[in-house]
Amino acid sequence: MASKAALVWLCLLAVLSSSVAQHETLRNNCTSQLFEDLSNNLKVAIGCGENLPPAMTAEQTAALLQSMKSLSDSLHKQQLKECHGALPKTCPDAEVPVNGGLTCVTVNNKRYCKPLCNHGYDFAFLRRSRLYDECSEQTRHKWNTQYVGGNKLAVCSEASIQVSGANSAYFPKDQDCLVTKSSIQLLNNTIEVFTTELKNQGIQGKPQYPCLVCG
Repeated sequence: MASKAALVWLCLLAVLSSSVAQHETLRNNCTSQLFEDLSNNLKVAIGCGENLPPAMTAEQTAALLQSMKSLSDSLHKQQLKECHGALPKTCPDAEVPVNGGLTCVTVNNKRYCKPLCNHGYDFAFLRRSRLYDECSEQTRHKWNTQYVGGNKLAVCSEASIQVSGANSAYFPKDQDCLVTKSSIQLLNNTIEVFTTELKNQGIQGKPQYPCLVCG
């Protein structure tokens, strides 16, 4: 097990740690298969827990951590764009709350977004009856947010209890936004709950451009 862990970590280091001269070559190798293999290797490495290879030097460990951070930042920026391009295009992308997420759909050329907070966080403003925010021609293509101006819909602040929002506006314990998004079933359930809430509010029509982004 230790030798396999060492091999995985060294492979990750080789893939993720590169010099400036290698950047162009790496771009050409940025295929779906590369990231699928990387994801599988990461799962093996995570399974090693604290049984890390003792042969790794402090410099190798730091370089790997830096590479992982850079990759994480790039992936995070990529997933933040997944709601981009939805109709109506005159509406700006809503800001995704840190420590939470944002699920959005378009119905009859009106964009609706519902902020959600992770477990252990609550909304700064009371919004139990405010399930979503809207951007449409009726709102002059601006978000009718509780915050003055801009595209911020909600802020998720650390809290011991969650009372400011509706029950459906919180991700369950041990199932934060990323966990939800990594499961197609959990993702679809979250979007389905939102579309049902819109129908219950009298918003009828076929939902389009559904998405969930995590802060």
